[in-house]
Amino acid sequence: MHPKEIERLVHSILSEQSSPHSCCKDGTCSDGLCVTHNKEGVKNIVHAGASRVTAGIGIEAAGGVETDLARFIDHTLLKPEATKNQIIHLCNEAKKYNFASVCINPSYVSLCAKLLRDTPVKVCTVIGFPLGATSTPAKAFESEHALRDGAKELDMVINVGMLKSGEYEYVENDIFAVVTTCRRYGALSKVILETGLLTDEEKVKGCLLAKRGGADFVKTSTGFAKGGATVGDIALMRKVVGSAMGVKASGGVRTREEALAMVASGADRIGASASVKIVSGNGESKKVETTNSAQSY
Repeated sequence: MHPKEIERLVHSILSEQSSPHSCCKDGTCSDGLCVTHNKEGVKNIVHAGASRVTAGIGIEAAGGVETDLARFIDHTLLKPEATKNQIIHLCNEAKKYNFASVCINPSYVSLCAKLLRDTPVKVCTVIGFPLGATSTPAKAFESEHALRDGAKELDMVINVGMLKSGEYEYVENDIFAVVTTCRRYGALSKVILETGLLTDEEKVKGCLLAKRGGADFVKTSTGFAKGGATVGDIALMRKVVGSAMGVKASGGVRTREEALAMVASGADRIGASASVKIVSGNGESKKVETTNSAQSY
């Protein structure tokens, strides 16, 4: 896509973007239809259109979440110090609670694939994580290796520096290299924009390039940089990609209300520092929480 065409689309999208909180004025709900005051309506949105909620072990969501939401959760552990025993524990929890997937670093993909064989739980891993600054051939090779090991979903980090430099062809090709590898294996591809490092214009450009590159999802954050998901970013990303792609909110989502607010703003999946506690509403995982909790990603 020519840089001038990208600039035109960015201007058009941003000029039309409005606040996703039409019920609020000065932070106060005026009609009872916001995510906080219309929980039943938001629950219907989840059941009607949300494809997944993503979480690790962490902070208990206020008021608990219905156990049928377990099938929307990616059970996550991406900390660099994660041990083999912690990964095994993660997989056991994923099987017990019937989470949609586990999301782990690439070195543990083959282990998780063996542990989760003959279960509905998928294996998700990350590519070029967390900086996104590795070369395109390196990302393609990492993708190939992870998919051969049994990964079914890949979350790649966009090259933030190249995007900020206006090297749009590079960024698109970087995304396309991972996407085409995923397609050969029938796997899902997700592009992490790292929105905390981007302006609104750059967020729009990143979404457009991910869409042109053929990715299945755009995603807000790794959880390893500043900032995280906001309802404004989710609404903007959804506006850019429309219904053709999924939108994944990640980073800083710690309560049920925050998670549902992301869904109401357009997210198909949510990244959060909670998991077993969200579906169980008890302290069953308290012992491992101090050593096994993942950053929101």
